[in-house]
Amino acid sequence: MVSLRFFNQEDFPDLNYPLTELQLEYTSSAEFALKRIAERNTDLEFPVTIFKNKKPVGFFTLDFGEDKLDITDNQNSTLLRSLSINPELQGQGIGKVAMLKIDDFIKENFKDCKEIVLAVNQNNISAYELYLKVGYQYDGKNRMGRSGMQYLMYKKL
Repeated sequence: MVSLRFFNQEDFPDLNYPLTELQLEYTSSAEFALKRIAERNTDLEFPVTIFKNKKPVGFFTLDFGEDKLDITDNQNSTLLRSLSINPELQGQGIGKVAMLKIDDFIKENFKDCKEIVLAVNQNNISAYELYLKVGYQYDGKNRMGRSGMQYLMYKKL
């Protein structure tokens, strides 16, 4: 069973999995994302742990700061960032189930949030296709990211 919970420091050892160079072109490690949050010293980005059978297996953050406004004009939105699943467990559908559960997680914890936005690298075809399958939309907007052109996607809640 896949579930989501706000990150707790006790989750970190299981989330400190190595990502390949290719994966690091498209996402950040949990360690990097947590450091970024600490450096920004903001209360607008929330780390979340993905569990499978009560064991931490993945990670993402929900960023309610200004960065989302590069993708949407909707102030009541969040930017999904730094999504990863432990590479040893990829291909089991954990990411897909987690992406479906994010909607309810946000509705429960951030009642004013009406939209989720994200940017996915155009070369990361499997992630792009996953986002489409779980209800994200792409309406032709792009931007240049650190590893190439990105599709800007959104999902209304």
